[in-house]
Amino acid sequence: MPTTRISARVSAISESATLAVDAKAKALKAAGRPVIGFGAGEPDFPTPGYIVEAAQRAAAEPRFHKYTPAGGLPELKQAIAGKTLRDSGYKVTADQVLVTNGGKQAVYQTFATLLDEGDEALLPAPYWTTYPEAIALAGGQTVPVLTDETSGYLATVDQLEAARTAKTKLLVFVSPSNPTGAVYPPEQVKAIGEWANEHGIWVVTDEIYEHLVYGDAKFSSIPVQTPDIADRCVVLNGVAKTYAMTGWRVGWMIGPKDVIKAATNLQSHATSNVANVSQVAALAAVSGDLSAVEEMRKAFDRRRQTIVRMLNEIPGVTCPVPEGAFYAYPSVKGVLGKEIRGQRPRTSAELAAVILEHAEVAVVPGEAFGTPGYFRLSYAMSDADMEEGVARIGKLLADAK
Repeated sequence: MPTTRISARVSAISESATLAVDAKAKALKAAGRPVIGFGAGEPDFPTPGYIVEAAQRAAAEPRFHKYTPAGGLPELKQAIAGKTLRDSGYKVTADQVLVTNGGKQAVYQTFATLLDEGDEALLPAPYWTTYPEAIALAGGQTVPVLTDETSGYLATVDQLEAARTAKTKLLVFVSPSNPTGAVYPPEQVKAIGEWANEHGIWVVTDEIYEHLVYGDAKFSSIPVQTPDIADRCVVLNGVAKTYAMTGWRVGWMIGPKDVIKAATNLQSHATSNVANVSQVAALAAVSGDLSAVEEMRKAFDRRRQTIVRMLNEIPGVTCPVPEGAFYAYPSVKGVLGKEIRGQRPRTSAELAAVILEHAEVAVVPGEAFGTPGYFRLSYAMSDADMEEGVARIGKLLADAK
């Protein structure tokens, strides 16, 4: 008779580090402490009004009170195909789209659909915390490909080739990146796509931050840069970041028809359809123009420049300029081992705990993203809170000896 109460596969999963930091910061604030949290990756703006109004109308329509197709409302799938062509130049059909309960379900279902036990997935690090957990749940093995600030956190074809083995099934490709904000230039996207195609490797590309790029950086989609990879490529996306809709829970997968059909079968048993009101809200979002998105992007760009400047003024901290998303990913290796308020943190996780205790600022340590020695700070927050939070960190670390 089995003696364990929880399965080994689920027992091995870690709690989302970013959500855990955000929850801790909110709990301390609720207890009366003036904590500033840099943990959660969600826009601080409300969902645009026209999207909310569409959802309100949908809630009153009886047809949306019933089950709808597990793979998504037909009109939403068609609109996602249209939006994809408009925004990235990638031409797909509605039957290549699966609407999911947020981006995370799209991530999980993609790995569950593509990976068998023991298959290897190349994952450039730093990486978003959910990828390795979802790969493991599917029975796959994560093979990290380490990058750092000297390369702008960009993985090269040579690095990917060095990590490739006979068991390599897929590459996870993310640009713009969470947690680093790195954006791959089009020529490098093309080179990586050609390398994957040459070796018969699937590419799972997460494009959730496609509209959040700054300066001279340009978003480019890997199946557009390398059309030959399209039959072995799954594109992940959603409305959460672009339209400030993290709580609405609508994401999607785009891929070859056989993969989408198989993933739809899985979803039909896992969750059935995404909530219809949320799907109608997403339909309004992807069918509308990008003016609200542009306003948010301008605010993020302003904050990006401020946070990088302030972080680089702190002794021992080095922060490259992120070109996309809304995260800064500074190295704090120059602070580790120094004495701070009677403590001598040796890891970025220990340093984050010291900062929370003495500066009342919550950051996510690099251990959560596969690269100890760094912090992730989301600048999707008010300018005032962001500047106050970084100033507190700077004041605390100024005394490090």
